[in-house]
Amino acid sequence: MVRPFDVSLYVITDARVAAGRDQVEIIAAALRGGATMVQLRDDILPARELYKLGLRLQAVTRQAGAIFIVNDRVDLALAVDADGVHVGQTDIPPAVARRLLGPDRIVGVSAGSPAEYAAVEEQGADYLGVSPFAVTSTKADAGAAIGPEGIGRVRALTTLPIVAIGAVGPSNAADSIRAGANGIAVISAIVGQPDPEAAARRLRKIVAAAGE
Repeated sequence: MVRPFDVSLYVITDARVAAGRDQVEIIAAALRGGATMVQLRDDILPARELYKLGLRLQAVTRQAGAIFIVNDRVDLALAVDADGVHVGQTDIPPAVARRLLGPDRIVGVSAGSPAEYAAVEEQGADYLGVSPFAVTSTKADAGAAIGPEGIGRVRALTTLPIVAIGAVGPSNAADSIRAGANGIAVISAIVGQPDPEAAARRLRKIVAAAGE
């Protein structure tokens, strides 16, 4: 049985957006502000350094009672004892990730449209990352913005938890929740802010209010 998780406020790491600041300190602040899930996403660091960063992030996330996810890399998720992995449409299939991770870890899957959801529907996803909600600069291949309508189209197909991803922030977070998302995934709106704790606290309140 998959361990319990809450997608309300999902923070994704990004070394470029962190701009030289310690990513673990940023995440620790976000967790104090109410972040419920953290994803390690990095295409810059060598494998050994990524492993070390993963261990540090796992420690602070677990201490806070939140969930730690690794992007793409099932091997790294296992190596750092993460709570699960997030895979995209061109990554290892969700069913394979599930087989490698076992029954209790979380498998998140990207699905930005009904067609993409159909491609992974029977493969054992625990939550869906539906994106890009708005135009984003942190993922070059994200595609065109889907907006609330895109969230609604995927919501109509599934009861799985949905996380809105892609340039989500204080100005549009409530729109994504009202459209059917259960939570938001953010980078710049927390990692890029001078006070990540305050930014996280503000976003958590917006999500909670929009879901009432």
